Amino acid sequence: MRSLPKPILLAGFMVLLFLYLPVIILIGFSFNASTMGVAWKGFSVQWYENLLADPSIVEATLNSLIIALISTALSLLLGLGAAIGLEKRRGLRASCMNTLILLPLVIPEILMGVALLMLFVMLQVPLGFGSIIIGHMVFNLPLTVVILRARLRKFNPAWEDAARDLGATSWNVLTSITLPMLRPAIVGAALLSFTVSLDDFVVTFFVAGPGSTTLPLKVFSMIKTGITPEVNALSAILVVVSMAFVGLSWLFQQEVPSSFLKNDSSS
Repeated sequence: MRSLPKPILLAGFMVLLFLYLPVIILIGFSFNASTMGVAWKGFSVQWYENLLADPSIVEATLNSLIIALISTALSLLLGLGAAIGLEKRRGLRASCMNTLILLPLVIPEILMGVALLMLFVMLQVPLGFGSIIIGHMVFNLPLTVVILRARLRKFNPAWEDAARDLGATSWNVLTSITLPMLRPAIVGAALLSFTVSLDDFVVTFFVAGPGSTTLPLKVFSMIKTGITPEVNALSAILVVVSMAFVGLSWLFQQEVPSSFLKNDSSS
């Protein structure tokens, strides 16, 4: 396999450096003993200890985790049905439905937040945990459908046909063949949706109510008085957790159940 020319490799390295150098600096200064945050005064973890001792930070963390878990679970439930249904049906109706589901991916997030706020006000839906969960489902559902459909397109339909010929019901086919084959994509979609929900600020900012402050909203409220070491520490935690979940999502999506590979190669 031919290697890339050095100018292209150098350009790629410079792009990655431009993207990730600020993140590295942020993480580094989160361990700075200085209260100013710009002059290095030695290594310290006191800012992380301060975060754990701050009840408002703990509350925002719990809020973010609860919202991310619920929105992810609901997005998976709806996205699984939508993905399987869209893959098994063809035609104009299915194409229109697919376009409607994927539309939130191309709509600017700030417009989505304003639109959801107006909808909730018109329907007199109280702003809080419920409105945030619905807002997160709006952009998590398309991600889930895209990931699951990509996996379904690699699926050999002959496996399902063979199971039906042997007397398996639709439920048996779903639980014994389709879902095990989709397991890596389901886990990957769940991790990615959880990460997106955990990090979202724009939509959450518009649809949040009293008592439903999430971590991104907490960071935003903290930087109004300046960049403090606690902000660096909290931002570093969000960045590291997000990158870890995205990496895990990618790894799970590369997995192929060995039983299906064995059956496919022998057939």
